[in-house]
Amino acid sequence: MKSNSTAKEQSLNPQPIARPQVQSVTGADQLDDRVLSALHAASEKKALDIVVLDLREIASFTDFFVITSGANERQVQAISDEVYDSLKKSGSTAARVEGYKTAEWILLDYGDFIVHVFEQKARQFYDLERLWRESKRVELPAGLLVEAGSLRREK
Repeated sequence: MKSNSTAKEQSLNPQPIARPQVQSVTGADQLDDRVLSALHAASEKKALDIVVLDLREIASFTDFFVITSGANERQVQAISDEVYDSLKKSGSTAARVEGYKTAEWILLDYGDFIVHVFEQKARQFYDLERLWRESKRVELPAGLLVEAGSLRREK
């Protein structure tokens, strides 16, 4: 009966599971030229809030997510077009493009990385950064980051 009380005590007072600490930031030197080309193309079209998530340790279907936003449907399509055309010129075509007509969330699938271009409200709603919070964030070069205030607003 004593062994049962030990099992009962263990179930009532479980020991915390030791989880390895996951490094939260990966360097941009981990990115291949195609991902960097996609980042530059998105930046050329004034993409907002560019984020790259390193999924190599937690997902098997792709290595990186490139996530960015546009202020409206036209800008979302323009960012997507620029990324697509830039990579096509360098010999890399997307295996699949989803959501282009509605331009709320355009997905460009390049196999080892996926580019997500969101309209701002859709990005907040789907919140991929929260959904994939166990991934590492890639620290991007300062030249790629575009401030929201730098986008000229037409009246």
